[in-house]
Amino acid sequence: MTAANDTNNDATIVLDIGKTNVKLVLLDAAGAVLAERRSPNTILNDGPYPHHDVERIWHWMQDGMREFSSLATIGAIVPVTHGATAALVDDEGLVLPVLDYEFEPPAAQAASYRALRPAYDTTNSPLLPAGLNLGRQLAWQAQTFPAEFAQANHILMYPQYWAWRLSGVAASEVTSLGCHTDLWQPARQQYSQLVERMGWNALFPPLQPAWAPLGPLKAELLERTGLPATCRVICGIHDSNASLLRHLAAIDGAPQPAVLSTGTWVIAAAPGKPLSGLREQSDMLANTNALGQAVACIRFMGGREFGELAGAEAQTCTVEDLQQLIDQQTMALPCFSQAGGPFAGRTGTITGPAPADARQRYALATLYCVLVSDYCLEQLGADGAVVVEGSYTGNPWFAPLLAALRPGQAISSTDDTSGTTCGGWMLHHWGSAPAVASSVAAPLQLNGWSKYRMNWLAAL
Repeated sequence: MTAANDTNNDATIVLDIGKTNVKLVLLDAAGAVLAERRSPNTILNDGPYPHHDVERIWHWMQDGMREFSSLATIGAIVPVTHGATAALVDDEGLVLPVLDYEFEPPAAQAASYRALRPAYDTTNSPLLPAGLNLGRQLAWQAQTFPAEFAQANHILMYPQYWAWRLSGVAASEVTSLGCHTDLWQPARQQYSQLVERMGWNALFPPLQPAWAPLGPLKAELLERTGLPATCRVICGIHDSNASLLRHLAAIDGAPQPAVLSTGTWVIAAAPGKPLSGLREQSDMLANTNALGQAVACIRFMGGREFGELAGAEAQTCTVEDLQQLIDQQTMALPCFSQAGGPFAGRTGTITGPAPADARQRYALATLYCVLVSDYCLEQLGADGAVVVEGSYTGNPWFAPLLAALRPGQAISSTDDTSGTTCGGWMLHHWGSAPAVASSVAAPLQLNGWSKYRMNWLAAL
């Protein structure tokens, strides 16, 4: 870490809240990382239901901002968070804890919610387990805690909750509203019938673009963190949509690539593909990008599933490990998460000889996640270039194995493991066009790899 200097006079802090980890990243005016802090994203089980430990994040974030203030002149703070999460607030703060979307409301509520939720062809939001449909969370909270719900002045999407805490300005934004919430109609760019039926319209603050500066930091935060009075709080964005930002504009007239945004969730997005091909039973959905455009998507909990298969002591495998599992037909069949995806409801199994050690477990996890990602791209009809963003870029075999299965398509990986952080930086510098640094993967041609895929598909 270095002291502040003239080259760092328009730096950005990105608050990146993923489902598994929270990051605070300081980037300079050119988008290079100057400093980073990480912390687990913990869930508290006290109170009325499992909920996010927002106060721990709040104090941890302020400590980080104070540390970063000595390293550069910071011009903006940008919140980027996972989806399916909202905060109910009044003028003083939360009226109810921020519910964890993996919490399963009572079964009786599921039936009543099915009658409330809009038709799939209006929202392109599939019916999902637990609280992954944000509308279900809100309906359950309204029914179960009517007095507290009635105190709320605003329903804030999770990025905008953090922007509100920092600036005091309430806003709504389409990327978080439009990710499998049942609250938004992506094709029509307006709220859904659920919002009308529940009488929630007035609770959603005015819509703002993800890149809009909402205002300066609150005075007490300026004093606490040492940040300059010129620092602005940006509205913020849903994390997988942050990964799409670099690819919204075609380069030299080329079509927008499909994007695999990877982390706890793997989101396959195919800009330009028709929504008519989406199927609710396959957990296919339309997300809404930062420009308000509907984007055909499919996803699975790939980071979680990789971790289940690789084990706690993950050890990067060799090509020989991959080849041995293919030769002996050791396969992982979906799925290893209970949080939706195209194979929701199935219980994961491993067929063939079990992995012998940590490297082989990593190899099996890699083969499995490549195959599910390939399956997802096929369901979307993604037939052009594919860009891999996020945590899978740190796996040396993921993109080469995927490239071997999709000849004729350029499969590339971005230059960082966090497209979300780059997207947050872009919101501060909206209108500039940073180069997309990515490298095209050379296909990894393993003996029997294509046949292995055929056998895996036949076993589904």
